[in-house]
Amino acid sequence: MNPFDLQVNGYAGVDFSALELTGEQLHTACSAIRRDGGDRILATVITDSVEGLERKLTNLASLRDRDELAGEVIAGFHIEGPFLSPVPGYIGAHSPSATQRANIEDAQRLLDAAGGLARIITLAPEVDAESRVTRYLTEQGVVVAAGHTDASLDELRIAVDQGLTMVTHLGNGCPVNLPRHDNIIQRVLSLRDQLWIGFIPDGHHIDFYALKNYLDLVGLERSFMVTDTISAAGLGPGIYELAGEPVEVDEAGAARRPGSANLSGSTLTMQQLHENLSRYLGLSDSEIEQLVEINPRKALGD
Repeated sequence: MNPFDLQVNGYAGVDFSALELTGEQLHTACSAIRRDGGDRILATVITDSVEGLERKLTNLASLRDRDELAGEVIAGFHIEGPFLSPVPGYIGAHSPSATQRANIEDAQRLLDAAGGLARIITLAPEVDAESRVTRYLTEQGVVVAAGHTDASLDELRIAVDQGLTMVTHLGNGCPVNLPRHDNIIQRVLSLRDQLWIGFIPDGHHIDFYALKNYLDLVGLERSFMVTDTISAAGLGPGIYELAGEPVEVDEAGAARRPGSANLSGSTLTMQQLHENLSRYLGLSDSEIEQLVEINPRKALGD
C-alpha cells in the first residue's frame, strides 16, 4: 500500500509552518513519515499573513527541491488559510487575526510562492464573494476545499458550481456544539454526491461510531482519510508547536491549544490510521487502500 496523505502539518518534531524550517528538519520529517507507513504527502501550511505564508512556502519549496527524499515524499502543498472564517469554533487552531476575505491578488501571491506545488487550498466559501477565488484557483489547476467554514447551503452550492470539489476534515474546524439540524456538517452531507469528503480517523476528531455513520452515508467511493498530523507525531505527550504557537498533547494523543476545547491537528501516524480503520470500523485492506491511496489521488486528479 502506498498511502497519499493530503494533510500533514508536520512530523517527528518538525513543523512545516515554522518560519525557520531547515533542510535537515525537512529530511528528518520525511524519513520518519516513510518509517511509519507513509508514502506521499501534501505538506500543509496554515493561516498566517500573506507575507508570512509567502516566506514559508518559498522556503519549503526550495528545501524540497534540494532534498531527494523530500522530493519523493512531498508531492505538493496544501495551503489551509488565510481565507477562513474567523468566528470562534470555526477557526479552530488557526489565528483569527490573520484571516482575511478571499481575493485573487493574494491567492496568486500564494501560488507564486509555492512555485507550482500548490495542490489544495482550503477556504471558507462565505469569505469568497460569489466564489470568484474558487473559480480562479480551479482554473489554475488547484483543488479547492471547503473548511473552517459556516457557509450556508446556498453558498456551498455556488462554490460547487464554481469549482469546489472537496471538504477538509468534516466534523472539525467547527464549534463543539452546533444547531441540531441546520449546521455545516448536514449542509455538506446534503451535497455528498458532488464532493470529496475528508475525515481524520484518530478517535478524537470523530468518534469511531460517528465516523462509521458518515462513511455509510457518504460511501467509500467519495471519502478519503488524512492524518492532519502535527510535529508531535510519534513523540508522545508534551508541548509542541504549530505555526509558532504552543500545542499541548495529552496522554491519549489529543492535541489542543492550551485551555482550548478545539483540537489542533492530530498525532496520528499512517500506520495507526490503518490500524484504527481495521480495528474500529472493520474495514478490509482493500477498503482502506481506497480511502488512503486511491481516492486521494482521484480527488487531486492524479
